[in-house]
Amino acid sequence: MIHIAYVTISEDEVLEKALKRFKRQVEKEGIIREYKKREFFEKPSTIRNRKKKALKRKRLKKIRKLHTPARSSR
Repeated sequence: MIHIAYVTISEDEVLEKALKRFKRQVEKEGIIREYKKREFFEKPSTIRNRKKKALKRKRLKKIRKLHTPARSSR
């Protein structure tokens, strides 16, 4: 999938403001994150292991959240 971030600049707009909007758009679309993820080859087994660990962390966090008594405000 190809992500193309762009901003249209009006005649009277300051370039720095347009550049800031462009950077925000790139960050919002996750282009830099995707680039860093694909920068180096990752073996399929490594991908599976990373996803399993992430799922395990997510499950443990959910369990901790459910079993932690709610704090009452004073």
